[in-house]
Amino acid sequence: MELEVRHLRALCAIADTGSLHRAARQLGVAQPSLSTQLRRIEQELGGELFTRERTGCRPTPLGRIVVGRARPLLAEMRTLVAEARAAAADEPQLRIGSTASRALAGWLRRLRVRRGEPLLQMDVSANALLNLVAEGRLDVAFVHEVEGCPLRVPDGLRLRVLVEREPQFVSLPHDHPAAGHPVVHLSDLAADRWMVDPTVDGEWDAVHRMLRTAGLNPRILHGDYHTAATLVATGEVVTVCQPTSPSRPEMAVRRLHGDPLGVRLLLAARTEAELDGVFPELAAAYWETARQAPAYREWLEHVAPQPLGPDAVAVC
Repeated sequence: MELEVRHLRALCAIADTGSLHRAARQLGVAQPSLSTQLRRIEQELGGELFTRERTGCRPTPLGRIVVGRARPLLAEMRTLVAEARAAAADEPQLRIGSTASRALAGWLRRLRVRRGEPLLQMDVSANALLNLVAEGRLDVAFVHEVEGCPLRVPDGLRLRVLVEREPQFVSLPHDHPAAGHPVVHLSDLAADRWMVDPTVDGEWDAVHRMLRTAGLNPRILHGDYHTAATLVATGEVVTVCQPTSPSRPEMAVRRLHGDPLGVRLLLAARTEAELDGVFPELAAAYWETARQAPAYREWLEHVAPQPLGPDAVAVC
């Protein structure tokens, strides 16, 4: 058997959902069929890619390597198909960039209805995306600006604020003593290892500053978003996360007491017309996602310093 794109897509779905059942539902296939496909892939590659546990599936060391290589390949394939379709239709294609966000799926879905299939470029660096917009290689970019670490905005770009300050929450193992409380104090995490992605503009500095202010000096590991999620699930680390991040059976998402870390959510383009063309869909997608996250919805309804929602928009 030779590996195909559908096999890589299946592996990534299993890794993202942490469950064969949820992955099968996401892919629109029967779970027994997906289980059989996974066994054949493992036979082809010569090793087990996921450990099957009562709470779900998690990647083995080999599985993390394979999934890590599969993600950029799938992204390149999506880009190839989108660009080919746009060229065949002989029409301009909306080119958007984004840092990681749970609102992205809803934004793309809404844009697809009105503007056709957009071309998406993901990057952990907001500054890199802003440069691509300034150079004309992207039309718009949805980015996160970490508090205390201003982005380097190229001259000529227009910015529109989606959320002035989104509080950052913490993701921790489900059986962590602090997970039993809706609000977690940083002192409750003093003995834990933290994981930070140093490639995200400003995140390393901001997390260090937050911990130092709280009088903590924990061990900090470096890793990307997917690695952090895996290690949180296995009880190895805790990590700062977006408030829209979903809780899973093996991990909990909780608010940090006092909301010590926040980010500003921005949409960037070269003209106001380009901002107007995509901002309503982004706002609708974000607030839909926000209200589907129980801990964040609670914060919005009872803790937010001022009313937040699609109408609470500022323009720079």
